[in-house]
Amino acid sequence: MDVATRVIACLDVDAGRVVKGVNFTGLRDAGDPLELAARYDAQGVDELVFLDITASSGDRETTYDVVRRTAERVFIPLTVGGGVRTPDDVDRLLRSGADKVGINTAAIARPELLAECSRRFGNQCIVLSVDARRVRDRTRERTQTSSGFEVTTHGGRRGTGIDAVDWARRGAELGAGEILLNSMDADGTTNGYDTEMISAVRAVVDVPVIASGGAGAADHFAPAVAAGADAVLAASVLHFGVLTVKDIKQALREAGHRLRG
Repeated sequence: MDVATRVIACLDVDAGRVVKGVNFTGLRDAGDPLELAARYDAQGVDELVFLDITASSGDRETTYDVVRRTAERVFIPLTVGGGVRTPDDVDRLLRSGADKVGINTAAIARPELLAECSRRFGNQCIVLSVDARRVRDRTRERTQTSSGFEVTTHGGRRGTGIDAVDWARRGAELGAGEILLNSMDADGTTNGYDTEMISAVRAVVDVPVIASGGAGAADHFAPAVAAGADAVLAASVLHFGVLTVKDIKQALREAGHRLRG
């Protein structure tokens, strides 16, 4: 089936501001989330992703407020993730205006959460966010990471010993309607997506895969789609004016990929 490729803008939100760094470190301010969301909407972005990167209990109300204000102003699909631990967290984000909710660490600790949320809200609302990195020391590689890609937590700083490809497959089987696949090695480097990782996950799941981490130039997006991504996510290249949404879509069209709109 020929499915149109989506271009998604990602806003990493910390205490109500958009920030961006390299491999989740060295964060710098990138602007007001509402203003950036409106800008990318005007440029023709297909969807938005908000990630609350601190997700502490004290900051959650700030996130709900940002989601509410954005949903009132921008009428494109909005996925929100970060600190989601229970079905009630999903419920509150959906009621605040999110269309989809990303789940990450809590699902690693208790995979049944994906099934519970999928049954309650529908799998179209549930996005499994997978922060993965390459296993570097193959002589010490555990059998759980036979694909060479490991699931991480804490911004890529802590390994789990879980094979990222197997985890994406299991997440889809449990009820995730989409996989947000973020390369922690590539995140913020602007050197391009990890196409090998994308291909490996694409081979084992039937749900849409969003490629995240590494976009730095217009010609980085088409290879991610060719590798099997249904959507491409961009952050710093948009926030700091390297590219516009129009630039990304033009590059994808020139590579022969069909887009929305």
